[in-house]
Amino acid sequence: MAKKTDFIYSEVSEPHRMRTKQILKQFPHLRNLIGKNPNTIFAIIGLVAFQIILAWLLRDQSWWLVLGAAYLLGAFADHALFVMIHECAHSLIFKSKNANRWAGIFANMPQIFPSSISFERYHIKHHSFQGVHELDADLPNKWEAKLINNSFLGKALWLLFFPVFQLFRLSRLREIQTFDIWIVMNLLVQVVFTAAIWYFMGWHSLGFLLLSFSFSVGLHPLGARWIQEHYLTHSVEQETYSYYGNFNTVAFNVGYHNEHHDFPSIPWNKLPEIKKTAPEYYDNLYYHKSWTKLFFRFLFDREISLFNRILRKERGKVALTDVSKPDAEMQL
Repeated sequence: MAKKTDFIYSEVSEPHRMRTKQILKQFPHLRNLIGKNPNTIFAIIGLVAFQIILAWLLRDQSWWLVLGAAYLLGAFADHALFVMIHECAHSLIFKSKNANRWAGIFANMPQIFPSSISFERYHIKHHSFQGVHELDADLPNKWEAKLINNSFLGKALWLLFFPVFQLFRLSRLREIQTFDIWIVMNLLVQVVFTAAIWYFMGWHSLGFLLLSFSFSVGLHPLGARWIQEHYLTHSVEQETYSYYGNFNTVAFNVGYHNEHHDFPSIPWNKLPEIKKTAPEYYDNLYYHKSWTKLFFRFLFDREISLFNRILRKERGKVALTDVSKPDAEMQL
């Protein structure tokens, strides 16, 4: 089987803004779903407490139990915390942007690596400039895609070291500000939290948190989320895919990805209502029903490689300062 050697290129701008406009024209009352969900902070507090309590309970246990707990429990909690950080990035919890940032930093603590503030910067650009290689951090580097390509071992290693590969992407995103006081605060909080875990609980507890983080984004069925969202897993060139499986219950509806891109100002708990209100816009799109099935398909299907992504030069006249709220700001 011939290996892919390049991405797929599109001559048109990303599809979501146009669909948002069409849906709002037909269903203007969907604007009523736009808003904040301050109750999300209680989910954040519960998930952070869950990880700290588990870390404490595992402080004197065997490494095998630490590994198992991280894969079966900690990974799901950390993945849910990523969704919470995602909500904070879109300012979907509190009215104050700074309050959302502090909530994101708090949610970030059990994940050890400081990423909440950086995620906000790069994720908003992903929405505004989907497929634009110099602005969309969700896209792999060309050397990354060429290195991994379509082999089982390459894709397994890519998932295992997914956060590392993401770090290598940052050097190409030169138009995005990467350092300020919020980055420093995120780092300082992580240093203090990590030092406290190590001092009061020890290496097993710290190892549990590190493994939970690794599994939550990598070599785990949860890692299929990164494939589900924008990789071309069907014969059609559909850029964004939703997931409507059972894991949405513990992943705060993050699978509703087409709906989220169309309406980024609507919080997680109301995303299913978008599809329910406007089914004719979503029922005809391809979607996934199982992250586990997709996880194994990605690893073993040689038709799927990191080159299965759409790139574009067209920025759609979107300003670099865009904050990705087309649903809230669009004039009908």
